[in-house]
Amino acid sequence: MRRMFVGLVVAVMFAFTLAGQQKLSTHWEELTAADFVAAVHQSDGVCVLPFGIIEKHGPHLPLGTDLLDVRFAVFNAVREEYAVVFPEYFAGQIFEARQEPGTVAYSLELQLKLLDETVREMSRNGCKKIVIVNGHGGNNSLLPLFAQAQLASQRDYVVYVFGLPNMDVPGRPKMKTTNDMHAGESETSDMLIARPDLVHMERAGQESGADQSRLALPGGVYTGIWWYAKFPDHYSGVGAAATKELGEFDQKAWSAQIVEALRAIKADTMSLKLQNEFYEKAGHPLDTKQ
Repeated sequence: MRRMFVGLVVAVMFAFTLAGQQKLSTHWEELTAADFVAAVHQSDGVCVLPFGIIEKHGPHLPLGTDLLDVRFAVFNAVREEYAVVFPEYFAGQIFEARQEPGTVAYSLELQLKLLDETVREMSRNGCKKIVIVNGHGGNNSLLPLFAQAQLASQRDYVVYVFGLPNMDVPGRPKMKTTNDMHAGESETSDMLIARPDLVHMERAGQESGADQSRLALPGGVYTGIWWYAKFPDHYSGVGAAATKELGEFDQKAWSAQIVEALRAIKADTMSLKLQNEFYEKAGHPLDTKQ
C-alpha cells in the first residue's frame, strides 16, 4: 500500500512538473530569470533567432513583413517543438532598398559585429545550439557567410542557419502569377494569415511590380544594382492575387519545416565534436596528416 502511495505521489509530482514545463513561454523576453534557466534546459540548449528586416513591401504591406512572417512561422513551430525564441531582430542586409522610406540599412560591419555579439550572448546564457531562421531574401548570402566565419576562431556553441522555406510542396494551391519575388502573391498571402490587420489589399495595385529589365548583362555576371534595375519601386509581383488559402498552406508548410529542423538539431551530437576537432587541427596545420 505504501509503495502504491509513493508511486502515486511521484506520478502527481511528475505531472505538475510537466505542466509547469509546458506553461513556460517560448519568448525570451517574457521569461523571468528563473524561468529562463528552466526554459533553456527544456529546450536542450536550442534557441532560435528569427531573422527579418525593415524595408518597403510594395504599397500594401508593412515595413516589417519579413520579420512578422518569420516570427509567426517560428512561434507556430516551437509550440510543437519547444525552443526559446530571441526577441525581434532585423539588423540584416537591405542596401538595395535604401532609397525607400522606412528602410533600416545598417553597415555591413555592424551587421556582422552585432550578429556575432548576439550569438555570443545567447551562448553565454546557455544556448549552445543557435538556430538562425531566415525570413528575408537579402540575407541569403549574409547568413551562410556568417555561419562559415564561425570556423575562424574557437567557440563552444554551434550556429545553424535555416534558410527560406521550400515551397515546392505537394498540395500547394496553384499560383496565379509567375513574377513573385517581393510583396507579390505568396508574400501577401502569408501576411493575410500572419497579420491580416496590417495588409491593405486596396492599395496593392497602386504601383507596378513588373520586371523593368533595365540591364542587359550575360548570365553569370553579377552587379549589386541588379535588383534596382529590375524593380525600382521595391515591389516584385502582384499582391492583389493573394489568397488566404495560399497563405495558410505556406505558413503551415514553413512551420512544419522548422519543426523538422529543430528536431534534427536537438538530435545532432556531431557538429560540436567536429567543430572542436577542426579547431584543434587548425591550430597546428603542419601536424595535419597528408
